[in-house]
Formats: sequence, structure tokens, C-alpha cells
Amino acid sequence: MFYGARMIKNDLKAHTNLLVFIFVLFIMGMVFGAIIVNSMNFVQKQDLFFYLSQFFEQSLTPGGGSRGAALWKDSILYHLKYMILLFLLGISVIGMPVITVLLFIKGLVIGFSVGFLVNQMGWYGLLISSVSIAPQNILIIPVYLLAGSLALIFSLTLCKQLFIRRVHQPLLQVFLRYSLWFACLFAVLLPASMIEVFFSNTALEYVLEWIYK
Repeated sequence: MFYGARMIKNDLKAHTNLLVFIFVLFIMGMVFGAIIVNSMNFVQKQDLFFYLSQFFEQSLTPGGGSRGAALWKDSILYHLKYMILLFLLGISVIGMPVITVLLFIKGLVIGFSVGFLVNQMGWYGLLISSVSIAPQNILIIPVYLLAGSLALIFSLTLCKQLFIRRVHQPLLQVFLRYSLWFACLFAVLLPASMIEVFFSNTALEYVLEWIYK
């Protein structure tokens, strides 16, 4: 395990430019999401805000513990599917462009969500974003960025093996290390899902009740 961690650390150091690229790509996605909000016309914003208001009203309806358990299950399944997708794209070689698109879209969604809430609700929107979006994403965003970086690094390693004959690495060992770290990253997403369902949703209900009542 410690040997694998040291190897991953060395790989990440050797691909610092790639890590910077992934981070900048994610930030560009967030900025682009905010730009999309500003480019929407008044009618589009009002229609979307109407549906958002309905969602807020439904969030004020008491759900009980079973609802929280169901939401946690859905959250875990979502993260599992996303991580499996990144994992498979990493071992497919041709999936490298798709990995970058997925990370860009992830940033775009967050940027659009926060930008729209702030645009429509001002400080209230910023408060809602702070309690409903920020807490879990403190863990989720670094995990996804690292997972995407590892997937790209693994794809590059496969490309070197296929096209640069003088490069020889034990692929089985690299694959096992790759798989192990994806499993560890997914384990980090479990508490993130708990924060999202049991903390962020509860905090959102209190904030919405304070705003609307």
C-alpha cells in the first residue's frame, strides 16, 4: 500500500502539467457556467427559477429517515457510476478526450448552479449555495479531479506501451495500483455522500424555512 502510494505520488509529480491542466479546465468550466447564466434572457431565467422555487417548496415537506436513506443510496450509486465511467475511460485509451469533457461539464454544472442562485436571489442565493453545494464538494471536487488525472495518466502509460517500444512497465502492477486508488477515492466519496444527504439537505431546509417563512 505504501509502495503504491509512493508510486502514485511519483506519477503525479511527473505529470504536474497534466494536473494543472485538469484544474484549469475545471475552473474554466465553472466560469463558462457563470457566463451561461448571464447570457440567458429574462424569460428563460424566470421559467427556470419557477421550477427551482417549486423544488424549494418540496424540500420543505418533511421526509423522514427513510427518505434520507433513499437519497444516500441514490447519491452513492451516482458517484459509483461516475467513478466507474472515469475508470473505464482511463483503460480505454481513446477515452482521454471524454475524461476532459466530463470534468469540464462538472465544473460547468457547479458554476451554473451557484451563478444562477446568486443571480436570481442575491445574498440569499449565496447562502443557499454555501449550505447545499459547498460542503460535500469540498471532498467531491478534489476526488473527481484526482480520479480524472489518474485516468489520464494511466491512458498515457498505455499509449507509451503501445507506441514507444523502448518503454516497458509491468502493466499488471500499474493496473492494480490504478484500481486500488480508484477504490480508495470512492471510499472518500462515501462520507461526502453522507454530508450531502444528512447535513447539506438538513441545512438547506432550515435556510429555506428562514427565507420563505
